[in-house]
Amino acid sequence: MLEPTCGRGAFLVAAERAFPDLISFIGVEINPAYAEEAQAESRAEVRRGDFFAIDWNQILDENEGPWLILGNPPWVTNSELGLLNSTNVPEKGNFQGHRGLDAITGKANFDISEWMLLQQLSWLTRRSGWIAMLVKTSVARKILRQAWKRKEPVGRASIFKIDAMRHFDAAVDACLFVLPVNVGSSSQDCNIYDDLQSLEPTATIGFHDGMVVADVDGYMELRDLIDSSDDYVWRSGVKHDCSKVMELSRSKDGILTNGRSEAVVIEDHYLFPMLKSSDVAKGCVDADRFMIVTQREIGQDTTPIRINAPKTWEYLSRHAPFFDRRGSVIYKNKPSFSIFGIGGYTFSPWKVAISGFYKNFRFVKLGSLHGKPTVLDDTLYFLPCYSEEEADFILSLVQSEPYQNLLQSMVFIDEKRPVTAEMLKRISLERVAKKLGRAGEYDSFATVPPSKQLGFALS
Repeated sequence: MLEPTCGRGAFLVAAERAFPDLISFIGVEINPAYAEEAQAESRAEVRRGDFFAIDWNQILDENEGPWLILGNPPWVTNSELGLLNSTNVPEKGNFQGHRGLDAITGKANFDISEWMLLQQLSWLTRRSGWIAMLVKTSVARKILRQAWKRKEPVGRASIFKIDAMRHFDAAVDACLFVLPVNVGSSSQDCNIYDDLQSLEPTATIGFHDGMVVADVDGYMELRDLIDSSDDYVWRSGVKHDCSKVMELSRSKDGILTNGRSEAVVIEDHYLFPMLKSSDVAKGCVDADRFMIVTQREIGQDTTPIRINAPKTWEYLSRHAPFFDRRGSVIYKNKPSFSIFGIGGYTFSPWKVAISGFYKNFRFVKLGSLHGKPTVLDDTLYFLPCYSEEEADFILSLVQSEPYQNLLQSMVFIDEKRPVTAEMLKRISLERVAKKLGRAGEYDSFATVPPSKQLGFALS
């Protein structure tokens, strides 16, 4: 048995009681005082060592196994450790295999425990044994996704839910995660148990069609609706990372104010009504905020703003330091005041939208306001529509029982962003329409000539 970060030895003591016949019994701890205390409390051999520097293969080669690797790794992210100026972190790298923007934006942040568990998985793929760790439930799913995606030799896993607030005073979904590696038959499913005492699982999650789904039985029942080659493509809202400058509110007396409580006097030309996640989640369709939209498409030259709307250009230029401080490299070498998540779809006169952050699966129909299309922030996903009839039809599909049931079988409610564009893109509206006997209506809207798909032109 091995505990890679044994702390003061609580797990070592418990393991000694649970497995009295252990042949090899090792704990590793970086803190010398903790290591000394752990050694005094148990019969384990406690060694001093840094998880990110120690030669784990040398330790594991001391015994043929199978190994039980258990513990309670740190519940912090690499960014949080960076804020604490910690040097005890793994080398930076895109170990999660993200592509494109995901590899260079926020998705590159990860829990340290995620990196640690993936290392442990690699140890056992060359040997055999079990991983048993107290981790965030979201981390357990990420490990499973990586293992299943890579077709690692893992068996049927188990997640035992834990009341983290009660036991650790932590407001997070946590679990005991048990993963057999090179032990028995391989599996791409995981049993979910309500607590540590449960003998029967209450749900099963699994890896199907390239994604981890929350309810395998529910998903398989409606799997025929999965097809990513649809005519309709879900889009994200506008990403600008400068809300205090780009997002404005208007008082009853008509005065525009930015996020710095400054009165703003600019032209209407680049100003669009906007909605945020909280608005859509509540079913609000009347925007009381505005966004400055500086481009019609990604990379478009923004200098025409100087001519078309000089007050807007002056306002943006005066706040240029806020744009310069945007951390993401996606803005590097781009025109001044650039934005992302922008295209012709942004300016469609009608939209069907859903928040990625909220858990009520509320879809809403959005139209134009003040003679301009409503734009959305980047926490929202939407389908562009070009008539109210089309928007009503699309809304009826995503609100239908088959669509809702399939979506719910895919969603993990405890995720920070339960609904994602990738998830929505997998469900074929065409297949949903056929299932509902409305294939003809679908074809009539999906084949609208491009000349009629005109949104608001931003010159």
